[in-house]
Amino acid sequence: MTTAQAMRADHFDEWLQGINQVCGRFGAKLLGSEFSGAIREHKAGAIKLSFVDVAQARLFRTPREVAQSDGKHFYLAFQLAGRAGMEQAGNSIELCQGDITLIDSTLPSDFVYHENSRQLSLIVPRHLVEQSLRFSGVRCAQRIPASSPVAVLANRLILDSTLQAGLSMPESEATLEALVSLLRPALGGAEAELDAHERLFRKTLRFIDENLCAEELCPETIAREVGVSVRGLYRMFAKKGLVVAQYIKNRRLDFCAESLRHATGEQKLSALGYAWGFTDSSYFSTAFKARFGVSPSEYRKQYSQG
Repeated sequence: MTTAQAMRADHFDEWLQGINQVCGRFGAKLLGSEFSGAIREHKAGAIKLSFVDVAQARLFRTPREVAQSDGKHFYLAFQLAGRAGMEQAGNSIELCQGDITLIDSTLPSDFVYHENSRQLSLIVPRHLVEQSLRFSGVRCAQRIPASSPVAVLANRLILDSTLQAGLSMPESEATLEALVSLLRPALGGAEAELDAHERLFRKTLRFIDENLCAEELCPETIAREVGVSVRGLYRMFAKKGLVVAQYIKNRRLDFCAESLRHATGEQKLSALGYAWGFTDSSYFSTAFKARFGVSPSEYRKQYSQG
């Protein structure tokens, strides 16, 4: 190996190490002798993103890399310059300047960069996407074209956010929520026809939300109230990629988090969990941290300081 080749290999390894530290576990391969790469991280409250510059490299996540990640997020990839090929879940797209796509961290993915490319990679908590798109499936690896109004606005919003010094936790999370809401028409699945099955599913979701505080809320109760068998209820949720018990728990946690964001007093956390159907305070704290990355007390502290 020549000195130039050794230096290029060292640079490549350093770049990949930076990717793994900032974006999560990825594998990579050189695609030519003119590799270049750099990464710059930006954090502001709930906003965690990176600017990734790369040429002549392939960046991928196989089941091995996926298994080494926590799966608590999606990636929003904004193509700022150049081009990039991208594949996930059987979808193959090419991103040009200004295009946007959503990547699921729980699925293998593959990026190919032949020319000088610059991407902004934004980590979006899974619960924000799932909560916003709960009536429809989430469309990953779909190109949101630069010419579309939502792409123009989304690019402006995320780039402007990196210029704002001192964003508080509430402000930064509101920015993420606004971004997901803005892209919802492009990220959500095609509007399902409101046939009998879809009406029943939406009725079921409304019943769950209206009864989240009830300790006795369970699949058997839900099935009885909406008029289906328990097995039919499971099938209905499975078609949407959901599990009934998991959905109930996550909705309860989402409402707990909302309560903490708007709390004005020092309500006991055990009482808050109990109010939303969690009878075991230890389980509530563990489940909350698994979903939001911090304990309920730390979450409340972040927002009281904002």
